Amino acid sequence: MRVDAHQHFWDPARYSYPWMAGPLMDPVRRAFGPDDLRDVLLASGIDRTVLVQTLSSPAETREFLRLDAEFVAGVVGWVDLTSPTVGDDLDELLACPGRLVGIRHQVHDEPDPDWLLRDDVRRGLAAVQHRGLVYDVLVRARELPAAVVTAQAFPELQFVLDHIAKPRIVDGADPAWSKLMPGLAAAPNVAVKLSGMVTEADWSSWTADDLRPFVERVVGWFGTERLLFGSDWPVCLLAGSYGEVMAGLDDALSLSAGEREDLYGGNACRVYSLPTDSRRSSRAR
Repeated sequence: MRVDAHQHFWDPARYSYPWMAGPLMDPVRRAFGPDDLRDVLLASGIDRTVLVQTLSSPAETREFLRLDAEFVAGVVGWVDLTSPTVGDDLDELLACPGRLVGIRHQVHDEPDPDWLLRDDVRRGLAAVQHRGLVYDVLVRARELPAAVVTAQAFPELQFVLDHIAKPRIVDGADPAWSKLMPGLAAAPNVAVKLSGMVTEADWSSWTADDLRPFVERVVGWFGTERLLFGSDWPVCLLAGSYGEVMAGLDDALSLSAGEREDLYGGNACRVYSLPTDSRRSSRAR
């Protein structure tokens, strides 16, 4: 089963998305839903996806879990990790009809680079771990030191680093990122998504050659057994089509057939505990 481990839906007519501010986002400032993605997945040979939150809103997560989209194998949602009711909040989401597989928060938007180290956040992560969920880490280089300490403090919690921590691909190098990433990769409970890279490059002129130095380092640090493919659709449309994103990644990688199968599905199924048959199923808890 081939899996896209990172895609989104949204509707600006219903919700306000702070990260969507400014004219640069105009090309994707419209509703995107299952009907927009279904044929794209078919053309790209992708069977299932992991649908990832875009808002700090449990209401959005509940909607995603109730979504009628046969290709969505799991949802990475949102809860307030700092809330004293975080356990109950997680249980409420787990009782929804869909399959909650993980939790994410836009850590790189927090003013405090050490947000992950707060006691209340740690209690929230413990609640995520207790329920067997994954924690998706959305950080840049600034927050990587706290992410390293957090991954070490929760060895039983599966972490997935989104977008390879958003290095400055457009600059051709990111020294802080290069210095800090090996520390996170040293934690065996951290996997990484090869996703979100084209929008960190030059949107109008990027090629696989721009991605390759960053991708090769990630493969060297994490190994092929901890790599997941993610399109970051429809954010990726700012810089290229779904097919162009896949082709660029393929060109930037040098993998065996078995390693490609792991990247494009096997690792995602294992990390997120996705069902591996053709039927969409709910997670019993």
